[in-house]
Amino acid sequence: MSPARRETPKAESPALRRLSTGDPNLDSILGGGFPANSINILMGEPGSGKTILAERLMFANANGDGRPCVFLTTLAEPLDKVVRYLQQFSFFDETKLAESIVYDSIGEDLAQGGIAALTPRLKEIITTQGPKIIVIDSFKAIHDLSTSLPEMRKMLYEVAGLLTAYETTAFLVGEYSTDQIGKYPEFAVADGMLELSRTTRGIRDERFLRVLKLRGSSYLEGVHAFTIAREGLKVFPRLTSPDTPPTYDILAERIPTGIEGLDELFGKGVLRGRSTFVLGPTGSGKTTVALQFVLEGVRRGEECMYVSFEENPSQLEAQIRSLGEDPDEAQKNGLRFLYVSPVELQVDSIVTTIFRAVREGDVRRLAVDAIGDLVEATNDLQRLHSFLYALTQHFAVSGVTSMFPYESTPRGDIMALTRLSALADNILLLGLDLEEGRGRRTIRVVKARGIKHDLDQHQLRITSKGAEIK
Repeated sequence: MSPARRETPKAESPALRRLSTGDPNLDSILGGGFPANSINILMGEPGSGKTILAERLMFANANGDGRPCVFLTTLAEPLDKVVRYLQQFSFFDETKLAESIVYDSIGEDLAQGGIAALTPRLKEIITTQGPKIIVIDSFKAIHDLSTSLPEMRKMLYEVAGLLTAYETTAFLVGEYSTDQIGKYPEFAVADGMLELSRTTRGIRDERFLRVLKLRGSSYLEGVHAFTIAREGLKVFPRLTSPDTPPTYDILAERIPTGIEGLDELFGKGVLRGRSTFVLGPTGSGKTTVALQFVLEGVRRGEECMYVSFEENPSQLEAQIRSLGEDPDEAQKNGLRFLYVSPVELQVDSIVTTIFRAVREGDVRRLAVDAIGDLVEATNDLQRLHSFLYALTQHFAVSGVTSMFPYESTPRGDIMALTRLSALADNILLLGLDLEEGRGRRTIRVVKARGIKHDLDQHQLRITSKGAEIK
């Protein structure tokens, strides 16, 4: 009888060596960066940020190892213009020029010899300088010089073989559109494709990028926002749900809200890690309730965060004083402010910033005032819904208890409740009744997931000590 056959374990595939883009968030989207010795296309309309991305990538990888990074201009922008604008960014390092980073132009060669001049010129550069990175901007201009697709395919075959033989990573920058991917032969030889886009919303621009292809790599799919700042591209990865879903245990820790009478409506307080949406019209007390909730956490030694889109830090400090608290002491004891003007509000960036602040710190309570500003700032409500869902799920896993004020009108309450009910563990409905010239605030617990709660409407009073329920 023959001995039992043993299966030889498969050896793990060696990890691809990666080149950093200079932005850690973009690196994480790419699974660690662009694979070394690959051919990549950076595509998008003019002004979308392609050249800035390529240049920051070069400076991030110019480490004086004897293999420079080479930037080649073609028939697009003049070389001196590219270098002049480059100096406005903080990643620019003059000491790296000439040796670690080389700028050159092949426009004259192309103008005289057509696209056939590219391969011999590239071979000259590669054999004499041995670059680890070559950027060609704009490669689309080279495509436009070609007289036929066979001519373009032949040139690309020669260029791809040359780059592969000398282990050079290439970035072909061009004003391509997605409808050209199936038509242009350069996309067939590309190992990676990154698309950058820009849209106008109101008085500001919003920029997004997405990975269309990254051969041999896992990457974060979908659309990711970015801005162009002095340090180059600042990328905000699309927030996804946590790998470990939250476990909802009805016996979990209860925490006090800091609002007199509210804990009793929830039985014994809200559950740790749950989200509470506070709906109500202007003047109903939403901000006061959210601020008291955060200040109660500070009093109990918890690190807390208050995010505001309407009231700046000076206004919030005045409101804290009106509640009988010292804002300086509160900040010393763990209260953190994050203020973003609604004029400059970009949904992806603010949600990512909140998530990063919570992840890097030890925040236990958080209030975001108000969700309505995020709704106004987006033209994609489904995207906002997905972001908020992922954010609250991360909070639940991390044990962060959150509160989200949301301004609504009497006619819009039902719509608001329907839209938010899937995101919220708890929903508080605040009202403002005006009868015969007298105002009366009300509060009711509409929803409290997993706990027995009071469904009746109660009077909400705001005094010098804050909100209280009678």
